[in-house]
Parts: sequence; C-alpha cells; structure tokens
Amino acid sequence: MAIACDRLGLKPTKALRGLLPRLIVTVAAWKGGVGKTELAKELAWLFDAILIDLDWDEGGITRSWGYRHETRTTAPLLDALEGRRVPRPLTGNGVRADLVPSHPDFSTNQPAADRMATALEQWSQAWGRPIVIDTHPGGVDSTMGAVAAAHVIVVPVNLEARALRATEGMAKELQGGYPLMFVPNRVEAAPESEVRWLESLGQTYGIPVGTPIYSHAFLKRRKLTMAVCAPGRSGTIPASHQGFVEEIRSVAHQIVEMAALGSAQADGTGR
Repeated sequence: MAIACDRLGLKPTKALRGLLPRLIVTVAAWKGGVGKTELAKELAWLFDAILIDLDWDEGGITRSWGYRHETRTTAPLLDALEGRRVPRPLTGNGVRADLVPSHPDFSTNQPAADRMATALEQWSQAWGRPIVIDTHPGGVDSTMGAVAAAHVIVVPVNLEARALRATEGMAKELQGGYPLMFVPNRVEAAPESEVRWLESLGQTYGIPVGTPIYSHAFLKRRKLTMAVCAPGRSGTIPASHQGFVEEIRSVAHQIVEMAALGSAQADGTGR
C-alpha cells in the first residue's frame, strides 16, 4: 500500500495498511451527467485501486480509454460474473488505474444486487487492493449491489435543481445505514438556495458533505486518458491542474477517514 500512501500524501500507519487493501469505494448518483466518471478514475489512481466499470453506456470510462469490445473475443466483466471467477484487470501502466472494463451487454445481463455485492467483495479479497466502482446512473441492480458492498459511497452533486432533486430521492431511498458522502461537483457560482438545499439534505439524512470540486476549464478540453493526478513521465503536474488535484486528494482523505470510522464502529471500538 506504499504507492497509495505516497499518492495520497499520508503516512503509512498500521491502521491505514489494514484498511486500504480491503477498501471498496462506490461512486454513484441517481442522475447522469454529474461527473461520476471523472471522480471515479481520479480516486482510483490516487488509491492505486482497481477501477471496475459498471456503466455500460458509450460515454463511460471503458470506451473513453480506448477499449473496444468489438475487437475482443472476451468480456472480462461478463465472463467473471457468469463463470463466478475473479477477472484480470487491464493494466493502467502507472498513469491511470487498472481497469475491469464494462460491456454493452451488461445492461441486460446484470446479476441481482446481492450477487453483485458478493462478487465485488470476493474480488476485493482476492486482489488485496482497494477497488473503486463507477456505476450506471439510477438504482439499477448492479448499482445497488455496488452500493451494498461499499465502505464509502461517493455521491457527486451538481448544485442545480434537477440534480438536487435526484440526490434527495437517492437520500430518501438509501436512508438508514448506507455510508453516503455528498461531493459538490463542477461547482461554479451556485445560487445560495441550492447551497442551502444540499446542506439541508445532509443534515436531514445525516450525510456528510465533502470538499467541493470546482469547475475547471481544462477538464472540458482535455483529451489525455491518464489521470489528472498522475504526474506522468515528466514527473510534474501542470500548475493549471493543481487546484483540481488538491480537491480530489482532499476528498480521498475524507473517504479514508469515513471508512476508518465505519470500520471502528463495526468492530465495536467506536474509535
């Protein structure tokens, strides 16, 4: 776990070494287009995690990273679930997360939520590495399975009415035991009413609100598939990217704190 601690800028304590190899982070939202994929791929790189893509849409991580199912004879995600075995991730070569790619046929071949959760937990155990899961929008079976397996569920929230209504519906549906964390995402000059709305949701349902991720112009025109947080061969991160990287790293630290607290409570220590 030394790589993850170095990327996160955290001291590799005994507690952290015990937590990270079994950490499961699910990025989910009931509304599409709120920035799930961007958060998932960056968090996966920071945690040196295996990124599992459960979003079968064309705009997901799998397609954008150049994985074309049309040219493949196997479908790692589908084959693993059907054969009840552990998939072999595609390597990210150190500049992006290792990936279990999705497939268009996953939309009609999702396992039941409990089976999806069990598979994810078994894969996590077999790999001995953190996993980050990007999901299809809404409460479909595979998303509900990923939510059930997670130590922390990161919910990106755009501060506009439609996204907040969807977030409120998600909070109502998942209230009671699910470790949700709201992350304001693509934040610009949000109206005060939307800010208060999110704060109210957090207070009502006992859901923490994480560090805001602001709207960064470079993300809209960026073509590279490597993680923004990865320095690459140059060994440096452009100055224009530093704000975004610091925001993502802050969210990652909050995930660690939340997962550690949940683990302590589950063990009955309360610490």
